[in-house]
Amino acid sequence: MSKQDQQTPRKKPNALQVAFSTASAAFGVQSNKNRERDFSGGSIYTFMIAGLTFTAIFIVVMVVLVRAVLSSAGL
Repeated sequence: MSKQDQQTPRKKPNALQVAFSTASAAFGVQSNKNRERDFSGGSIYTFMIAGLTFTAIFIVVMVVLVRAVLSSAGL
């Protein structure tokens, strides 16, 4: 880290950045720049809640899709 980076105040990521970082991390495509921003300015609890919320939404979407496919297949 450069001296300028150390002196710059660390900004907290906003809600959209947290959501994008959570989705990116879930799919394994998180950029190093965003990862550094998240670890330097973000709260662990914010990312835990975002991760749990993303996981719950992902499971619900998968259940709905599987039921729709099975229903359309006549099973």
